[in-house]
Parts: sequence; structure tokens; C-alpha cells
Amino acid sequence: FTKTNYIYLIAGFVLILIGFFLMAGGGSDDPTVFSDAIFSTRRLSVSPVVILAGYGVILYAIMKKTRE
Repeated sequence: FTKTNYIYLIAGFVLILIGFFLMAGGGSDDPTVFSDAIFSTRRLSVSPVVILAGYGVILYAIMKKTRE
């Protein structure tokens, strides 16, 4: 690996962490009360796309060939 590979690898891990932070929350403090916040667009659509983008960046970082 070169320095650019490691930069892409770290960027992919950061994207995955951001995606999981976007997915967190939405629960209710009272277990007898249902909260509709768990069905938000951020949790159901945006977060999985960000996580998959992170995995794609990591795959690119692993497969990227260096020029010699």
C-alpha cells in the first residue's frame, strides 16, 4: 500500500462511522410509547447509502494499483 491507499482506506472507515451515527437514535424514552422517528428518511435511506459508499471506497482503496 502507498500513502494514497491508506488515505482512501481511512476515508472509507470515516464514511462508515458517519453512516452508523446517522442511523442511531429515534427511540423513545418511555418503552410504552411508540415513536415514529425510527422511520425517518435519514435512517432508512441516507444512512445505508453512506455506509455502502464507505465500503465502496474501502474496496477501491484495496484494489487501487500504484503506478511504478
